[in-house]
Amino acid sequence: MTSQSQHHYFAGLDLQDRRVVVVGAGTVAQRRLPRLLKAGASVVVISPEATPAVDAMAESGELVWHRRPFTAGDLDGAWYAVACTSSADVNERVVAEAERDRIFCVRADDASKGTAVTPAVAEHDGLLFGVLAGGDHRRAAVVKEALLEALRTGQVEERAEPPEPGVALVGGGPGDPDLITVRGRQLLGRADVVITDRLAPRELLEELSPDVEVIDASKIPYGRAANQEVINKLLIERATAGNFVVRLKGGDPYVYGRGFEELLACVEAGVAVTAVPGITSAFAAPAIGDVPVTHRGVAHEVVVVSGHVGPHDEQSLVDWPALARLNGTLVLMMAVKRIREFADVLLEHGRSSETPVAVVQEGSMHTQRTLRSTLRDVADEVENSEIRPPAVIVVGPVAGLAPDRRSLPVG
Repeated sequence: MTSQSQHHYFAGLDLQDRRVVVVGAGTVAQRRLPRLLKAGASVVVISPEATPAVDAMAESGELVWHRRPFTAGDLDGAWYAVACTSSADVNERVVAEAERDRIFCVRADDASKGTAVTPAVAEHDGLLFGVLAGGDHRRAAVVKEALLEALRTGQVEERAEPPEPGVALVGGGPGDPDLITVRGRQLLGRADVVITDRLAPRELLEELSPDVEVIDASKIPYGRAANQEVINKLLIERATAGNFVVRLKGGDPYVYGRGFEELLACVEAGVAVTAVPGITSAFAAPAIGDVPVTHRGVAHEVVVVSGHVGPHDEQSLVDWPALARLNGTLVLMMAVKRIREFADVLLEHGRSSETPVAVVQEGSMHTQRTLRSTLRDVADEVENSEIRPPAVIVVGPVAGLAPDRRSLPVG
């Protein structure tokens, strides 16, 4: 049997400012429209009804939506067409008109009856690629994802030229290597030098090429620490020596990560530098531990506070009496060692002793665990449960919310 893909000629269409007609405005159209719009096409949608997302695209002026059924002549002037209604008869009429007028047309419900097919498409750092598998859409999607992963991790080098020397401050997320951003993983795969922290996703280092220099700049809480000036100097020295340097951090570079200090040092030294935001553990760890930091009708504000110094320390910049008067959510970072001091000062200035508290240790890791308590008891229970850093502490009514049970997705 001859594969369908052998009959296709793979080509990229220049649709900039050219009329594209999409007949149908359901979920299929909703998936196809963003890439057509990104290609610069002048998109016209024809359908009596639309999903809220397609309606929003029309309301914002991204496309034109004719709220009516398809009629003969709707493809006049089109360069490309997509037939994606729920009616096979309508799709057949669209394809027939497109073929008569020599307009390439994709038929969503039966790709073999159209004059064009849509590949499984992915984009990576300005590289657009697609996979056709003779109508086997699942196979095409699997191969596309494998190629995309290989590009993201640097297993496939897509650039003829090495990256320009400079520094990227990359947030690695809360700990699980799958939670780093796509951009962060791309840049990590291109690094000549990686300067990493203790809380950065360790498994990502294993994926690096053997010739990548890895420098451990771990900052162990209340123990051995790499001086920030030394780290700044390393970034500048390695970059000015012609290397592309990734400063890999846990969470987000600018959320208690001293990333902006490193950016300022690079700028002052004339070193090219960019920042890649990461998923901050301040919100990610509670979320993974089933603690929402906001919830409708429960909390309208979230305040994130560093606990690296106590509430009565002269270095503290925090207005603890003001925090105690708030009704919403208080997220404490680096606060395990001084949790008793923080609980006491909040109680002293008016927070109820029954205020729910949740402590999420090592959020997103296989060692994650969640302790639920109250402001009155949390210090004792943290001590008795031997909670240790890194842990995120959530104070407020949201910490009392919890599902009775839930099933975890497979995969």
